[in-house]
Amino acid sequence: MGECGAPGDVNSNVLIARSTGDAQLDKAVWQWLSWDKNQKTKEQIESLLQNGKHKELRDRLCCRLTFGTAGLRSAMGAGFCYINDLTVIQSTQGIYKYLERCFSDFKQRGFVVGYDTRGQVTSNCSSKKLAKLTAAVLLAKDVPVYFFSTYVPTPFVPYAVQQLKAVAGVMITASHNRKEDNGYKVYWENGAQITSPHDKEIIKCIEECVEPWNGSWNENLVDTSPIRQDPLKKICDCYMEDLKKICYHRELNVQTNLKFVHTSFHGVGHDYVQLAFKAFGFQPPIPVPEQKDPDPDFSTVKCPNPEEGESVLELSLRLAEKENAKVVVATDPDADRLAVAEHQENGRWKVFTGNELAALFGWWMFSCWKENCSEDADVKNVYMLATTVSSKILRAIALKEGFHFEETLPGFKWIGSRVKDLLDNGKVVLFAFEESIGFMCGTSVLDKDGVSAAVVIAEMATYLDGKNLTLAQKLTEIYETYGYHISKTSYFLCYDPPTIKRIFEKLRNFDAPQSYPKCCGIYNILHVRDITTGYDSSQPNKKSVLPVSKSSQMITFTFQNGCVATLRTSGTEPKIKYYAEMCALPEQSDRSMLEEELQKLIEALIENFLEPDKNGLIWRSA
Repeated sequence: MGECGAPGDVNSNVLIARSTGDAQLDKAVWQWLSWDKNQKTKEQIESLLQNGKHKELRDRLCCRLTFGTAGLRSAMGAGFCYINDLTVIQSTQGIYKYLERCFSDFKQRGFVVGYDTRGQVTSNCSSKKLAKLTAAVLLAKDVPVYFFSTYVPTPFVPYAVQQLKAVAGVMITASHNRKEDNGYKVYWENGAQITSPHDKEIIKCIEECVEPWNGSWNENLVDTSPIRQDPLKKICDCYMEDLKKICYHRELNVQTNLKFVHTSFHGVGHDYVQLAFKAFGFQPPIPVPEQKDPDPDFSTVKCPNPEEGESVLELSLRLAEKENAKVVVATDPDADRLAVAEHQENGRWKVFTGNELAALFGWWMFSCWKENCSEDADVKNVYMLATTVSSKILRAIALKEGFHFEETLPGFKWIGSRVKDLLDNGKVVLFAFEESIGFMCGTSVLDKDGVSAAVVIAEMATYLDGKNLTLAQKLTEIYETYGYHISKTSYFLCYDPPTIKRIFEKLRNFDAPQSYPKCCGIYNILHVRDITTGYDSSQPNKKSVLPVSKSSQMITFTFQNGCVATLRTSGTEPKIKYYAEMCALPEQSDRSMLEEELQKLIEALIENFLEPDKNGLIWRSA
């Protein structure tokens, strides 16, 4: 860990005298106690030192948070590998140094800071406080800061970066992670999450100067500095106005008798989804009262992730039944993702997967474009995108309808950057998605956005209701037209990184050194693509078209029966995820047969490639 100058004095002589016998650890303890001004986190480290907990001290202080999915994400608490006041100050100082190098007009254009509603009493750590410290570092260096005066959805930060022509922005959020976590999400001037090499360069800059500068702790600067502005009203008004560009049936929305229930999962979404529905001409959706207001403890759900399905949507489904509402929309705590459930004629609820919703959104956005485009518009100029672990349904629609479909690496940072490139080259991008319920309708925000997705699905449901169709019935129609795409995604937990590495290395050296498997049980493999090493057997030169991503493990198998399966590690959690999809042709219409085939293939994949019992993997519990 680099430093600028010697650490300041630590007042407690007892602590200074108490050496751990480990020079690296002694230095790290000294630095922490010298620099940390948060009494709660400072006391946590002092207590560990006094109680001789050297292993835990080492774990907390002798490694640093690294930039993962476009920023930092970790538990809140004391230590250089956790999210806290000091590590956020250090990260922002690194970002300041890097941006100063990249932009000569940094001090004219400024920086955007937003935050969600997370917090932890034991470490006196909240998203708002971390956001204030982020702003303080920059304001103390005379950088204008657009600091939102209240919590906002994550999409508001990339949107504001573009609207205000700022050089970058940060959103303090851990999205749908457990309540103990927080995060620091970084956006570049193009309004997309940062990608390499920016992340690597920022890490270098952080390590060059880790001691807090004068003024970096002054969180009151956001209230007193003349160069701090509150962009809330302007950004909210502009966002809602821009939203109307993807509203195609306002007159139907005004007249509909359909009712919608919205849950914001104790997060930021309530006010903004209400405004979005108003912008589309709808009556406001019915909020779930117990989940409407922010609650950092997420007290009504075991896990604040709407992707977990019916188990976490319980309150909203019961309310919808009581209110006779047919559709439930759920935004995750930072409102960048969307889950949807629809009441079926048999009395049950259908909770759509991210891939199923993408089929609906893809059909809808293309149909609306076709109906409204000018006579000379060229369908070959139109694009949709998805991450490579997401459903290939958009590819099937594109093949039949004549527009372009592109894949990116997993993560919306790749989608956002690619969409910006396409727009700069005069292309039209209608829709992009990732299977983990992240959707981008239109291009006002170059990131996933649950607020816009919620109101677009409401308009779609309203339009279909006028044709006596449900979302579920339309989904079946889409599959019958373009081919069934049935996918299953799940994960295993693995807390031992060497085990994960061993599993993937075995796949790269399966029957012999440097040879991938030719089959999985009874299923023959046509192609293998390994993003970690850059290998792709389907390409003439055996090189992957997608960029190599050495920081995570990811191998995709294409099977002879039309199935595509990917095994990959998560960027933010200790998981091995699998994604499997049966991509059938339109004439293969026996859904139950296709589902059965997919299930058998997944079982073979788990048994032959992951070997959970042998590797001590923990099955995902719903």
